[in-house]
Amino acid sequence: MADVDTIERIERASFGDPWSRDSFAALVRNPTVYLVVAEGVPDPADPRAGATVLGYLVAWFAADEAEIANVAVAAEWRGAGVGRHLLDVALRDGARRGVERTFLEVRESNVAARALYASRGFEVVGRRRNYYRHPLEDALILRRTARDPGGG
Repeated sequence: MADVDTIERIERASFGDPWSRDSFAALVRNPTVYLVVAEGVPDPADPRAGATVLGYLVAWFAADEAEIANVAVAAEWRGAGVGRHLLDVALRDGARRGVERTFLEVRESNVAARALYASRGFEVVGRRRNYYRHPLEDALILRRTARDPGGG
């Protein structure tokens, strides 16, 4: 719960139709939700500096499938591998839980996210027309199928 305010700030800066603070607070309290944060020290030279949330990922695991619902990284940390790390952790944790297929939706115009997902074996399997608001845009449905029994 200590990270919810920071998560909400990252969410609002990242998405045109952001989830609310109350939504994140409910997710944190829900044992069926997988919510992981990446933390870092803003100024390693300052020993008094506490860790701060650099990004987060929300997912659900059900039987042999997973759905990644939300991934966001603080603007100043984009391009530093935070999103890649969060995704890799979630995929690894999913594999440990027996996940064979992982799904997510991404804005068609989000080239950086699409490249990241493609690098992890996600493929376009569908489209949701006018799925996103602010601005209105299609979502591409992506799926990753486990490449070996270990989720490799």
